[in-house]
Amino acid sequence: MAKMKTQRDNKKNKKVTSDRRLIAQNKKARHDYLILDTYECGIVLTGTEVKSLRQGRASLVDGFGQVDDGEVWLHNVHIPEYAQGTWTNHSAKRKRKLLMHRYEIDRLIGKTQETGHTLVPLQLYFSQGRAKVELALAKGKKEYDKRQTLREKQDRREAERVISAVRRRQRS
Repeated sequence: MAKMKTQRDNKKNKKVTSDRRLIAQNKKARHDYLILDTYECGIVLTGTEVKSLRQGRASLVDGFGQVDDGEVWLHNVHIPEYAQGTWTNHSAKRKRKLLMHRYEIDRLIGKTQETGHTLVPLQLYFSQGRAKVELALAKGKKEYDKRQTLREKQDRREAERVISAVRRRQRS
């Protein structure tokens, strides 16, 4: 499902619509990592990769980002071969270049050299017809942090359930 978001462009004072069509999402990343910062990156793809993505076929499960020689690369993201492709088809798990601003890359170089920090893809989507990746600077959680997060989430759900039950009784 595409989300439509309308904003006002300050320079020309006209409405700008940006639609996002989600292709793949890495739900486990938010459980396994503490997300410190997120970046929206363009991704360099071949024609058959784009066609495969338009069919909604991709997996971010084992994916990670890496900075090499001032460029950011996305590794282990699985985009399956295009079914109607010929000998020009792509390999499914090749490394793909990400497009970012220089100041963002420079910031990432410093942050990823710190121990425990990594780059994790959170979402792969189309925005205004272009494939984008939401890349997160993340720090790995320990097992007890994961349990604590789950406990807090469960406590919040229980509190909301109790509040909604009380409100239902008050209406009756």
